[in-house]
Amino acid sequence: MNFEFSDEQKLLRDQARGFLADHCPMTKVREALENGGAFDAELWGKVAEMGWTATVIPEEFDGLGLSYVELVVIAEELGRAVAPLPFSSSVYLATEALLMAGSAEQKEKWLPKLAGGEVVGTFALAEGPGRTTAAGLKTIASNGVLNGSKEAVADGDIAHIAVVASASDSGDGAGLNLVELDQPGVTRSPQRTLDFSRSHARLDFSDAASEPLGAPGAGWAATQKLLDRAAVLFAWEQVGGADAALEMGKEYAMGRFAFGRPIASYQAIKHKLAEAYVKNTLARSNCYYGAWALDTDAPDLPLAAATARVSATQAYYYASKENIQTHGGMGYTWEFDCQFHYRRAKLLSVNVGSEGQWQDKLVTAIEQSNVA
Repeated sequence: MNFEFSDEQKLLRDQARGFLADHCPMTKVREALENGGAFDAELWGKVAEMGWTATVIPEEFDGLGLSYVELVVIAEELGRAVAPLPFSSSVYLATEALLMAGSAEQKEKWLPKLAGGEVVGTFALAEGPGRTTAAGLKTIASNGVLNGSKEAVADGDIAHIAVVASASDSGDGAGLNLVELDQPGVTRSPQRTLDFSRSHARLDFSDAASEPLGAPGAGWAATQKLLDRAAVLFAWEQVGGADAALEMGKEYAMGRFAFGRPIASYQAIKHKLAEAYVKNTLARSNCYYGAWALDTDAPDLPLAAATARVSATQAYYYASKENIQTHGGMGYTWEFDCQFHYRRAKLLSVNVGSEGQWQDKLVTAIEQSNVA
């Protein structure tokens, strides 16, 4: 089986890389970091004009109707560029939730706006530190209104709509709700993470108008399926970032001289970069598997998603860390760009569940596949 991208997909990759090099260079990332993740509406509009936000949305809803393989190509390049955009929140999570569980009316209303970038969406799950479970949800949806709070919601300060997980007395103990955030019943409080080139916010709901998304009492199963699908896309972002961090470290090592020779010629540096290359290659292989499972909606998607997520998380963290080490004392300074990948690696490692959670999911998926 050939998991490599097709010529058309490679052309898309080259186009995306060129676009981001022109419109989202490292200076743009630094600007976002210094501005606390302020939303760049102009850059977002250009991304929407490229059609990226519409990639997998069906043509009947003003989308391009392409496959998820095209979307992972774009995700990789966004990760490589450390793009300070709400793309993952809006495309991997909100759009996916609507495609997966939305009614015909909800899809007709929101998908065209998400496709055109007119609306930014997000997904609100966590209510505090630690793992979120259906039994631990305290946000309540009743009679068309929502009450509760969500923590560290990515792009929650600028999103127009949110898919919110709430407690339920029936079924699997949870429900999903679609909430418009520009209303009196919603309060947004900015929250700062390690990577503040991406904004986050606490959302407080006080009798906020909402509508159910999907079947009542089936929200937890839908959430797990949504996270599996999003995990593959996030893993491709991580692989893109890991490769960029490795390249940054290698370029510096080959140009930095110590004792009359490039530091890349020293064994200690060679080992760092070689180990990063091995981890990146393993992660990419697992991500190809994840992309196939996502695009075909294969039964082993949970296994493929967990495998891709764990390996990509480990690869990006290692590459970003060793990139700083390769740069030596200067790598820790504000003036150098090494920090961007380290910050993003740490953020992406927890945004849809920690590495430990995905390791547990991987073990569970392996056990279930062995039983089957």
